[in-house]
Amino acid sequence: MKILVVGTGAREHAICKAIEGNAELYSLMSNKNPGIARISKYQIGSENDIELVKKYAIQNNIDMAVIGPEAPLEKGIVDALEAEGIGCVGPTKEAAKIETDKVFMRNLFENYKIGGSLVYRVFDNYEDISNFIDDFGEDVVIKPVGLTGGKGVKIMGEQLKDAEEAKNYSKEIIDTKMGGHAKVVIEERAIGEEFTVQAFVDGKNIAPMPAVQDHPYAFDGDEGPITGGMGSYSDKGGLLPFLDQKAYDESVKIMEETVNAINKEVGPYRGFLYGQFMLCKDGPKLIEYNARFGDPEAMNVLQLLQSNFVDICEGIVDGNLKGAKFSDKATVCKYIVPKGYPGNAVPDQIIDVDERKINEAGAEVYYAAVNEKDGKVYSSSSRALGIVSVADSIEEAEKLCENATKYVKGDVYHRRDVGTTELIQKRIKHMEELKK
Repeated sequence: MKILVVGTGAREHAICKAIEGNAELYSLMSNKNPGIARISKYQIGSENDIELVKKYAIQNNIDMAVIGPEAPLEKGIVDALEAEGIGCVGPTKEAAKIETDKVFMRNLFENYKIGGSLVYRVFDNYEDISNFIDDFGEDVVIKPVGLTGGKGVKIMGEQLKDAEEAKNYSKEIIDTKMGGHAKVVIEERAIGEEFTVQAFVDGKNIAPMPAVQDHPYAFDGDEGPITGGMGSYSDKGGLLPFLDQKAYDESVKIMEETVNAINKEVGPYRGFLYGQFMLCKDGPKLIEYNARFGDPEAMNVLQLLQSNFVDICEGIVDGNLKGAKFSDKATVCKYIVPKGYPGNAVPDQIIDVDERKINEAGAEVYYAAVNEKDGKVYSSSSRALGIVSVADSIEEAEKLCENATKYVKGDVYHRRDVGTTELIQKRIKHMEELKK
């Protein structure tokens, strides 16, 4: 079987490694990712150029395509490839609106009475925004309607110090059409601990994966700006130290109801579904969905996957997904990023990666937004690479992972506290205090 993976980053590198050896692997990526290039036949080109992707797939008689990032999903890449008879692991343009259109997502929850929703409103003018924020009287979260690469969300009480800043940021979103729409979503601020549940979906059945906690803030201690994700961990048993089976099952039920609602509204959802939840005092609340694997969370769960990934992908395409098995281990992922990230990183800096020593230290490397030229790895202005360790406990995996980071040299930094006992105890204590 010939499988094409579309995308350039660490998520796509993890997908390619899961496929390697079980199919003839092809990739289309915007930069030369050294990890993907090493194990696939590839073409450099924009994954958002739908005609280019389609042409490459047809030329190489591709049987199945796995779509990594969200932007080509929004542009209808699945619709275009399926029209050529190529099965796709990824939702159609309409089904992908669960991520690409936050109004569609929230309306779905309201219309189908799906649990775990938040109070929200959608606005297209400053006067209504101002009145709502004043009348609501509590902290809110401001979100562009469309895609912003995980960097458009701002929270009152964190990045926005007060109601006036929240109003002004909302106006900025509308005025600049941030995310492609002259609209803004304003939601109640959910208080709790964030976590992610991802699932394989074949249109009707879902196979949930172990829960993961991402760390979106740039610096140790959850300080600094929100990024695309600085690292993540998962625990034995598929749960998290602050997340019990009941809350996990409630989250999965919300995802199942969402898949059923999408099916009724726009047709079957097939691919990977990422649910970002907040565990609140009264249970899990859905913050948002992604219509693809998370990055870095894909690296955690695919490291644990015991089932044949290609078989799962075939089950997704054919509508007969049989489930998925994962090893009972813990994982820690730490992202190495260029100094100045996010926002002020200087691109095209050489990064020296000693993969052999990283592997000997008990970790794996997943290359992200880098470019290989003349045998050297160069940074971009985004995340450079993920280092992932697997062990019998989070504590052990964190030590292996942190030790392995010293084999990456360059003008880079990472969050040293991801997966540490101290930070996890802080999460546990936070939830205990909320539930009092």
